[in-house]
Amino acid sequence: MKLREDLQLIYDWIPDHSHVLDLGCGDGELLSALTTHKNCTGYGVEIATDRVQAAIERGVNVIQADIEAGLAAFGSHSFDVIVLSQTIQAMRDTQAILRNLTHVAKQAIVSFPNFGYWRNRLQIGLSGHMPVSERMPHQWYNTPNIHLCTLQDFELLCAKNQLHVLERAVMTGNKRVEKLPNLLGSLAFYRVG
Repeated sequence: MKLREDLQLIYDWIPDHSHVLDLGCGDGELLSALTTHKNCTGYGVEIATDRVQAAIERGVNVIQADIEAGLAAFGSHSFDVIVLSQTIQAMRDTQAILRNLTHVAKQAIVSFPNFGYWRNRLQIGLSGHMPVSERMPHQWYNTPNIHLCTLQDFELLCAKNQLHVLERAVMTGNKRVEKLPNLLGSLAFYRVG
């Protein structure tokens, strides 16, 4: 099994036999691997028709819905784990989504591009324009990312909403970053509960 590096990290954090809700599941790659190799069950939620079709073709149970309206359909603690992989920064009401995650599941795994990454800071500082990178490949005017944040911003939001950070990992490319993660990491991963 070969997963994208960021999905591999999330996969490794999810225990065998978990009931998983993957919000913004894309083509269902993560859920398919979890079902096949870890005997997990669950659902994906995706809004894009082509990605829903791709997830169905992988054998993933997927619901086509807007995530921001979708959590109300699920009962309290109906899942073991909720995944928001590179999705939260595209939500209009980030705080409400974050608060609702742990009502629906025991824990959540959230990943997002780190706006505090040194290359982003350098692009803004030297060129005077919004950064474009591997993790943030869009121009400012056509980006789906409407709430950019750093690791410190996310941790403050978790604390404000009484969410406990259970684990954090940071990557750049396919490598883990241990030192100065808010500066040297381009993608952040949090397990919260």
